[in-house]
Amino acid sequence: MHKTGGQLIVLVAINCLVLLVGAAISGGSFLSIFNLQSMASQLPEIGLLAIGVMLAMCAGNGGIDLSGIALANLSGVLSAVLVGTVLSGTEHAVAFTFAFIVVAVFIGFLGGLINGLLISRLNITPILCTLGTQMAFTGLAVVVSDGKAIMVGSPEPLSSIGNGMFFQVPIGFLIFAAVAALIAGLLKYTPFGFWLMLMGSNPKAATYAGFPKSRVLIATYAISGTLSGLAGVIIAARNVNVKWDYGTSYLLIAILIAVMAGVRPEGGYGRVICVVLSAVALQLLSSMLNFGGLSNFVRDFAWGALLLTFLAVGRYDLVGVLFPGNRQRAGLMRIPHASKRES
Repeated sequence: MHKTGGQLIVLVAINCLVLLVGAAISGGSFLSIFNLQSMASQLPEIGLLAIGVMLAMCAGNGGIDLSGIALANLSGVLSAVLVGTVLSGTEHAVAFTFAFIVVAVFIGFLGGLINGLLISRLNITPILCTLGTQMAFTGLAVVVSDGKAIMVGSPEPLSSIGNGMFFQVPIGFLIFAAVAALIAGLLKYTPFGFWLMLMGSNPKAATYAGFPKSRVLIATYAISGTLSGLAGVIIAARNVNVKWDYGTSYLLIAILIAVMAGVRPEGGYGRVICVVLSAVALQLLSSMLNFGGLSNFVRDFAWGALLLTFLAVGRYDLVGVLFPGNRQRAGLMRIPHASKRES
Protein backbone atom coordinates (compact mmCIF):
# COMPACT_ATOMS: atom_id res chain seq x y z
CA MET A 1 0.00 0.00 0.00
CA HIS A 2 0.97 3.67 -0.33
CA LYS A 3 4.31 4.47 1.35
CA THR A 4 4.17 1.22 3.37
CA GLY A 5 7.86 0.43 3.61
CA GLY A 6 9.34 3.84 2.83
CA GLN A 7 7.56 5.76 5.58
CA LEU A 8 8.53 3.14 8.15
CA ILE A 9 12.20 3.36 7.15
CA VAL A 10 12.13 7.16 7.25
CA LEU A 11 10.64 7.16 10.76
CA VAL A 12 13.17 4.63 12.03
CA ALA A 13 15.95 6.78 10.57
CA ILE A 14 14.51 9.93 12.21
CA ASN A 15 14.40 8.22 15.60
CA CYS A 16 17.96 6.97 15.29
CA LEU A 17 19.18 10.41 14.17
CA VAL A 18 17.48 12.20 17.09
CA LEU A 19 18.93 9.67 19.55
CA LEU A 20 22.43 10.26 18.18
CA VAL A 21 22.11 14.06 18.17
CA GLY A 22 20.57 14.06 21.64
CA ALA A 23 23.36 11.91 22.99
CA ALA A 24 25.96 14.17 21.38
CA ILE A 25 24.61 17.47 22.76
CA SER A 26 23.97 16.05 26.25
CA GLY A 27 27.22 14.19 26.70
CA GLY A 28 25.38 10.87 26.84
CA SER A 29 22.84 11.75 29.56
CA PHE A 30 20.07 11.90 26.93
CA LEU A 31 20.29 8.10 26.74
CA SER A 32 20.28 7.54 30.50
CA ILE A 33 17.73 5.08 31.89
CA PHE A 34 16.07 7.85 33.91
CA ASN A 35 15.58 10.10 30.86
CA LEU A 36 14.33 7.23 28.68
CA GLN A 37 11.83 6.25 31.39
CA SER A 38 10.73 9.87 31.74
CA MET A 39 10.10 10.16 28.00
CA ALA A 40 8.25 6.83 27.90
CA SER A 41 5.97 7.92 30.76
CA GLN A 42 5.03 11.14 28.92
CA LEU A 43 4.31 9.45 25.58
CA PRO A 44 1.04 7.48 26.19
CA GLU A 45 -1.43 10.35 26.51
CA ILE A 46 -0.40 12.10 23.30
CA GLY A 47 0.13 8.77 21.52
CA LEU A 48 -3.43 7.66 22.25
CA LEU A 49 -4.80 10.97 20.96
CA ALA A 50 -2.68 10.64 17.79
CA ILE A 51 -4.08 7.17 17.06
CA GLY A 52 -7.57 8.64 17.38
CA VAL A 53 -6.66 11.38 14.90
CA MET A 54 -5.28 8.72 12.55
CA LEU A 55 -8.51 6.71 12.61
CA ALA A 56 -10.62 9.77 11.81
CA MET A 57 -8.31 10.80 8.96
CA CYS A 58 -8.43 7.29 7.48
CA ALA A 59 -12.21 7.60 7.14
CA GLY A 60 -11.73 10.21 4.39
CA ASN A 61 -14.05 13.07 3.46
CA GLY A 62 -11.87 15.51 5.38
CA GLY A 63 -12.23 13.38 8.48
CA ILE A 64 -10.35 14.55 11.54
CA ASP A 65 -11.04 14.60 15.27
CA LEU A 66 -10.26 18.01 16.77
CA SER A 67 -12.02 17.22 20.04
CA GLY A 68 -9.53 14.67 21.41
CA ILE A 69 -7.76 16.61 24.17
CA ALA A 70 -10.96 18.47 25.12
CA LEU A 71 -12.75 15.13 25.52
CA ALA A 72 -9.80 13.70 27.47
CA ASN A 73 -9.95 16.64 29.90
CA LEU A 74 -13.74 16.37 30.18
CA SER A 75 -13.45 12.64 30.90
CA GLY A 76 -10.98 13.26 33.70
CA VAL A 77 -12.90 16.19 35.21
CA LEU A 78 -16.34 14.53 35.08
CA SER A 79 -15.01 11.23 36.38
CA ALA A 80 -13.20 12.93 39.26
CA VAL A 81 -16.35 14.84 40.23
CA LEU A 82 -18.79 11.94 39.88
CA VAL A 83 -16.65 9.26 41.47
CA GLY A 84 -15.34 11.63 44.13
CA THR A 85 -18.88 12.25 45.42
CA VAL A 86 -19.33 8.53 46.06
CA LEU A 87 -15.90 7.15 46.94
CA SER A 88 -12.85 8.45 48.73
CA GLY A 89 -9.54 8.04 46.94
CA THR A 90 -7.71 7.63 50.24
CA GLU A 91 -10.13 5.29 52.04
CA HIS A 92 -11.23 3.20 49.05
CA ALA A 93 -8.21 3.45 46.74
CA VAL A 94 -8.87 0.31 44.67
CA ALA A 95 -12.60 0.92 44.23
CA PHE A 96 -11.97 4.60 43.45
CA THR A 97 -9.38 3.70 40.80
CA PHE A 98 -11.61 1.11 39.13
CA ALA A 99 -14.64 3.42 39.12
CA PHE A 100 -12.59 6.38 37.88
CA ILE A 101 -11.22 4.39 34.92
CA VAL A 102 -14.63 2.97 33.96
CA VAL A 103 -16.41 6.33 34.14
CA ALA A 104 -13.66 8.24 32.29
CA VAL A 105 -13.44 5.70 29.47
CA PHE A 106 -17.24 5.58 29.18
CA ILE A 107 -17.45 9.39 28.97
CA GLY A 108 -14.80 9.30 26.23
CA PHE A 109 -16.77 6.63 24.37
CA LEU A 110 -19.98 8.65 24.72
CA GLY A 111 -18.31 11.82 23.42
CA GLY A 112 -16.89 9.95 20.43
CA LEU A 113 -20.29 8.38 19.79
CA ILE A 114 -21.85 11.86 19.68
CA ASN A 115 -19.23 12.92 17.12
CA GLY A 116 -19.93 9.85 15.00
CA LEU A 117 -23.69 10.29 15.10
CA LEU A 118 -23.51 13.97 14.16
CA ILE A 119 -21.15 13.29 11.27
CA SER A 120 -22.88 10.19 9.89
CA ARG A 121 -26.55 11.03 10.50
CA LEU A 122 -26.56 14.79 9.96
CA ASN A 123 -23.77 14.82 7.35
CA ILE A 124 -21.86 17.54 9.17
CA THR A 125 -18.33 18.09 7.88
CA PRO A 126 -16.05 16.26 10.36
CA ILE A 127 -13.65 19.16 10.94
CA LEU A 128 -16.54 21.53 11.74
CA CYS A 129 -18.39 18.97 13.82
CA THR A 130 -15.41 18.10 16.01
CA LEU A 131 -14.47 21.78 16.30
CA GLY A 132 -17.95 22.40 17.68
CA THR A 133 -17.86 19.45 20.06
CA GLN A 134 -14.36 20.49 21.15
CA MET A 135 -15.79 23.80 22.32
CA ALA A 136 -18.79 22.06 23.89
CA PHE A 137 -16.63 19.55 25.78
CA THR A 138 -14.32 22.30 27.01
CA GLY A 139 -17.25 24.46 28.10
CA LEU A 140 -18.86 21.58 29.96
CA ALA A 141 -15.58 20.81 31.74
CA VAL A 142 -15.28 24.47 32.77
CA VAL A 143 -18.85 24.52 34.12
CA VAL A 144 -18.47 21.26 36.03
CA SER A 145 -15.13 22.24 37.55
CA ASP A 146 -15.98 25.95 37.96
CA GLY A 147 -12.80 26.63 35.99
CA LYS A 148 -10.61 25.18 38.74
CA ALA A 149 -8.39 22.13 38.98
CA ILE A 150 -10.16 19.08 40.44
CA MET A 151 -8.15 17.08 42.96
CA VAL A 152 -7.84 13.38 42.13
CA GLY A 153 -5.11 12.60 44.62
CA SER A 154 -2.71 9.70 44.38
CA PRO A 155 -4.59 6.51 45.23
CA GLU A 156 -2.00 3.77 44.77
CA PRO A 157 -3.51 1.75 41.87
CA LEU A 158 -4.24 4.90 39.84
CA SER A 159 -0.90 6.51 40.63
CA SER A 160 0.89 3.34 39.53
CA ILE A 161 -0.66 3.63 36.07
CA GLY A 162 0.89 7.03 35.58
CA ASN A 163 4.11 6.73 37.57
CA GLY A 164 4.77 3.04 38.28
CA MET A 165 7.24 0.70 36.60
CA PHE A 166 7.05 -2.90 35.45
CA PHE A 167 10.52 -4.35 34.87
CA GLN A 168 11.85 -0.77 34.59
CA VAL A 169 9.29 0.11 31.89
CA PRO A 170 6.58 2.69 32.73
CA ILE A 171 3.20 1.00 33.15
CA GLY A 172 1.48 3.76 31.16
CA PHE A 173 3.76 3.06 28.21
CA LEU A 174 2.94 -0.66 28.37
CA ILE A 175 -0.77 0.19 28.34
CA PHE A 176 -0.23 2.43 25.31
CA ALA A 177 1.71 -0.31 23.49
CA ALA A 178 -1.02 -2.87 24.22
CA VAL A 179 -3.78 -0.53 22.99
CA ALA A 180 -1.77 0.33 19.86
CA ALA A 181 -1.32 -3.39 19.12
CA LEU A 182 -5.05 -3.96 19.64
CA ILE A 183 -5.98 -1.15 17.22
CA ALA A 184 -3.44 -2.43 14.69
CA GLY A 185 -4.99 -5.90 14.85
CA LEU A 186 -8.48 -4.41 14.51
CA LEU A 187 -7.48 -2.57 11.33
CA LYS A 188 -5.64 -5.49 9.77
CA TYR A 189 -7.72 -8.53 10.66
CA THR A 190 -11.34 -7.37 10.89
CA PRO A 191 -13.92 -6.24 8.32
CA PHE A 192 -14.03 -2.87 10.09
CA GLY A 193 -10.42 -2.17 9.07
CA PHE A 194 -11.08 -3.10 5.45
CA TRP A 195 -14.25 -0.99 5.30
CA LEU A 196 -12.54 2.00 6.93
CA MET A 197 -9.60 2.02 4.52
CA LEU A 198 -11.70 1.41 1.40
CA MET A 199 -14.20 4.06 2.48
CA GLY A 200 -11.35 6.56 2.71
CA SER A 201 -9.52 5.53 -0.45
CA ASN A 202 -12.49 4.83 -2.73
CA PRO A 203 -15.80 6.02 -1.24
CA LYS A 204 -17.76 5.32 -4.43
CA ALA A 205 -16.65 1.70 -4.47
CA ALA A 206 -17.55 1.40 -0.79
CA THR A 207 -21.01 2.85 -1.47
CA TYR A 208 -21.70 0.56 -4.44
CA ALA A 209 -20.43 -2.44 -2.48
CA GLY A 210 -23.03 -1.75 0.18
CA PHE A 211 -20.61 -1.13 3.02
CA PRO A 212 -22.26 0.14 6.24
CA LYS A 213 -20.81 3.64 5.92
CA SER A 214 -22.75 5.15 8.82
CA ARG A 215 -21.87 2.35 11.21
CA VAL A 216 -18.20 2.52 10.23
CA LEU A 217 -18.11 6.27 10.85
CA ILE A 218 -19.87 5.94 14.18
CA ALA A 219 -17.53 3.13 15.25
CA THR A 220 -14.47 5.10 14.12
CA TYR A 221 -15.27 8.19 16.17
CA ALA A 222 -16.47 6.08 19.11
CA ILE A 223 -13.09 4.33 19.19
CA SER A 224 -11.33 7.68 18.89
CA GLY A 225 -13.38 9.00 21.81
CA THR A 226 -12.62 5.91 23.88
CA LEU A 227 -8.90 6.50 23.30
CA SER A 228 -9.43 10.09 24.51
CA GLY A 229 -11.10 8.79 27.65
CA LEU A 230 -8.16 6.46 28.28
CA ALA A 231 -5.78 9.37 27.71
CA GLY A 232 -7.78 11.26 30.34
CA VAL A 233 -7.16 8.40 32.79
CA ILE A 234 -3.41 8.48 32.16
CA ILE A 235 -3.34 12.28 32.51
CA ALA A 236 -5.08 11.99 35.88
CA ALA A 237 -2.78 9.14 36.91
CA ARG A 238 0.34 11.20 36.18
CA ASN A 239 -0.92 14.27 38.04
CA VAL A 240 -2.66 14.82 41.36
CA ASN A 241 -5.43 16.82 39.69
CA VAL A 242 -7.25 17.29 36.39
CA LYS A 243 -8.11 20.58 34.69
CA TRP A 244 -10.13 21.65 31.68
CA ASP A 245 -7.20 23.33 29.89
CA TYR A 246 -4.54 20.65 30.28
CA GLY A 247 -2.41 20.02 27.17
CA THR A 248 -3.44 23.02 25.10
CA SER A 249 -0.85 22.17 22.43
CA TYR A 250 -1.76 18.47 22.26
CA LEU A 251 -4.14 18.91 19.33
CA LEU A 252 -1.38 20.32 17.12
CA ILE A 253 1.05 17.63 18.26
CA ALA A 254 -1.44 14.79 17.64
CA ILE A 255 -2.11 16.02 14.10
CA LEU A 256 1.62 16.45 13.51
CA ILE A 257 2.26 12.88 14.68
CA ALA A 258 -0.37 11.54 12.27
CA VAL A 259 1.00 13.56 9.35
CA MET A 260 4.58 12.51 10.14
CA ALA A 261 3.36 8.91 10.20
CA GLY A 262 2.25 9.23 6.57
CA VAL A 263 -1.48 9.17 7.27
CA ARG A 264 -3.17 10.53 4.17
CA PRO A 265 -5.28 13.64 4.92
CA GLU A 266 -7.64 12.60 2.12
CA GLY A 267 -8.16 9.23 3.80
CA GLY A 268 -7.63 5.55 3.07
CA TYR A 269 -4.19 4.98 4.55
CA GLY A 270 -2.68 4.80 8.01
CA ARG A 271 -0.43 2.45 9.96
CA VAL A 272 -0.46 2.25 13.73
CA ILE A 273 3.22 1.25 13.88
CA CYS A 274 4.12 4.43 11.97
CA VAL A 275 2.01 6.53 14.35
CA VAL A 276 3.80 4.96 17.33
CA LEU A 277 7.23 5.63 15.80
CA SER A 278 6.17 9.17 14.91
CA ALA A 279 5.02 9.78 18.50
CA VAL A 280 8.32 8.43 19.80
CA ALA A 281 10.23 10.74 17.43
CA LEU A 282 8.26 13.79 18.64
CA GLN A 283 8.86 12.85 22.28
CA LEU A 284 12.59 12.44 21.60
CA LEU A 285 12.68 15.81 19.83
CA SER A 286 10.85 17.47 22.72
CA SER A 287 13.28 16.06 25.25
CA MET A 288 16.24 17.06 23.07
CA LEU A 289 14.95 20.64 22.87
CA ASN A 290 14.67 20.65 26.66
CA PHE A 291 18.28 19.53 26.90
CA GLY A 292 19.14 22.40 24.58
CA GLY A 293 17.51 24.86 26.99
CA LEU A 294 14.86 26.05 24.52
CA SER A 295 11.54 27.38 25.81
CA ASN A 296 8.09 25.88 25.21
CA PHE A 297 7.31 28.74 22.81
CA VAL A 298 10.22 27.73 20.59
CA ARG A 299 9.03 24.14 20.77
CA ASP A 300 5.50 25.07 19.65
CA PHE A 301 7.01 27.02 16.74
CA ALA A 302 9.07 23.94 15.82
CA TRP A 303 5.95 21.73 15.87
CA GLY A 304 4.08 24.11 13.58
CA ALA A 305 7.02 24.30 11.16
CA LEU A 306 7.36 20.50 11.18
CA LEU A 307 3.64 20.09 10.44
CA LEU A 308 3.85 22.38 7.41
CA THR A 309 7.03 20.62 6.25
CA PHE A 310 5.54 17.15 6.40
CA LEU A 311 2.33 18.29 4.71
CA ALA A 312 4.48 19.64 1.86
CA VAL A 313 6.51 16.42 1.78
CA GLY A 314 3.30 14.39 1.60
CA ARG A 315 1.92 16.64 -1.12
CA TYR A 316 4.93 16.05 -3.39
CA ASP A 317 5.47 12.43 -2.26
CA LEU A 318 9.12 12.71 -1.25
CA VAL A 319 8.96 9.19 0.14
CA GLY A 320 7.81 8.00 -3.28
CA VAL A 321 10.87 9.66 -4.82
CA LEU A 322 13.19 7.97 -2.33
CA PHE A 323 11.42 4.61 -2.64
CA PRO A 324 10.03 4.39 -6.21
CA GLY A 325 8.65 0.88 -5.71
CA ASN A 326 5.96 2.29 -3.45
CA ARG A 327 4.47 4.33 -6.31
CA GLN A 328 3.43 1.17 -8.12
CA ARG A 329 1.76 -0.14 -4.98
CA ALA A 330 0.04 3.22 -4.53
CA GLY A 331 -1.61 2.73 -7.92
CA LEU A 332 -3.44 -0.29 -6.55
CA MET A 333 -5.40 2.09 -4.32
CA ARG A 334 -7.48 3.08 -7.33
CA ILE A 335 -8.59 -0.54 -7.90
CA PRO A 336 -11.29 -1.44 -5.35
CA HIS A 337 -10.59 -5.18 -5.23
CA ALA A 338 -6.87 -4.58 -4.78
CA SER A 339 -7.22 -2.46 -1.63
CA LYS A 340 -5.66 -3.99 1.43
CA ARG A 341 -5.80 -3.20 5.07
CA GLU A 342 -2.85 -1.73 6.84
CA SER A 343 -2.05 -1.68 10.51
